[in-house]
Amino acid sequence: MPQRKSEMTLITDPLFYFIAIPVTLIIGISKGGFAGSLGILSVPLISLVISPIQAAAIVLPILCVMDIFGLIAYRRKADWRNLFYLLPGAIFGILVGYLLFNHLSTDVIKILLGGICVVFTLNQYLRKQRSDVRAGRSLVKGSLWGSVAGFTSFVAHAGGPPVQFYMLPQRIDKTLFVGTSVWFFFVINYVKLIPYTLLGQFSSENLGTSLVLLPLAPIGIWLGIKLHKIVPEDIFYRIAYILVLMTGAKLLWDGLRGMGVLF
Repeated sequence: MPQRKSEMTLITDPLFYFIAIPVTLIIGISKGGFAGSLGILSVPLISLVISPIQAAAIVLPILCVMDIFGLIAYRRKADWRNLFYLLPGAIFGILVGYLLFNHLSTDVIKILLGGICVVFTLNQYLRKQRSDVRAGRSLVKGSLWGSVAGFTSFVAHAGGPPVQFYMLPQRIDKTLFVGTSVWFFFVINYVKLIPYTLLGQFSSENLGTSLVLLPLAPIGIWLGIKLHKIVPEDIFYRIAYILVLMTGAKLLWDGLRGMGVLF
């Protein structure tokens, strides 16, 4: 009787792991201590060696595991009203992403998201917003940015900047800010498992590769939590704005180059 081949496979290209291992650690650090600011870079960076669609499918199970560790650390820290405003819109954005999945241009999405990141961050600096000026919670703004976050998170796990656009001007306590983000992405990442499964994104190769990278998830989260406790609140917000600007510039560059505008 012939032996059955193992159904689980994985990517074997060393270059993939050369990029994916540090990226996975960076995502964990970002989710554990900086509200997911650098998570937006995961798919673009891994897409240097594989397709963006495959990169997103490999990263999602890792994000879901990280979310559990993040939730353990921040389970009692969240702005529940902000979550109430953000989550319904986010689920709607995921639905839109699912319906448009086969018609999306990756480069156009990168350009739109990158442009929003850059414009928002530059606007904060040009206005020289004082630290004591706060924006209040808003159902309309929360629903709008939640929808954008759900859509961009579905497409490329890039929901961090829209959430930051809504929450950073509120100038809430940094631990409450991170905890709210952890709860938000815990919910939407697990919701995304449904459409990703329906679209056939979890092939044996993708899942096998995710399993190889999974042990890095708690390590990254732990490092992020440690850094979060060390970095003062003032510096935290400066870092957050800088990270948004950096990720926006990266997405703009990739999108414009992909469309042939830049060489």
